Amino acid sequence: MASSPISSPLKDSDKKITGNVLQSTLVDLLDLSLIAKQAHWNVVGANFRSAHLQLDELVSTARTYADSVAERANAIGVSPNGKAATVADSSGLSDYPDNWQDTKATVDAIVERLAELIGRLRKSIDETDKADLVTQDLLIEIAAELEKQHWMWQAQQQ
Repeated sequence: MASSPISSPLKDSDKKITGNVLQSTLVDLLDLSLIAKQAHWNVVGANFRSAHLQLDELVSTARTYADSVAERANAIGVSPNGKAATVADSSGLSDYPDNWQDTKATVDAIVERLAELIGRLRKSIDETDKADLVTQDLLIEIAAELEKQHWMWQAQQQ
């Protein structure tokens, strides 16, 4: 890590662990926002309007939490990197298909990506258990909201 103009309340080893977790979470959330917007623009078929609007809610949630994660990184003296190239190179989420997708395919794809992100978040929650409880608390909040969204998307698969 480069030298920081922001002092950290964490010891260096905890700052490194926490910084890595925050960076990977930031990238995943930014990717989720882009995936959800791509889906929003390209969903077609039955229940289009409902899925279209729900995708915008997901975009808003992902962007809000991405900002919170980036600000937490800054607060501990870690510079966040949310550049497009960084997101493309290091996101842990599966790629989203090109072109129009019917609502069933869209719902299935969003459920899958949310499950991936939630799994990664839960690992990050474990990683920050000793390193930084403040960051862990933020990750728990994000996981709780994304698990709620995951449930709402899954309910549409029935």
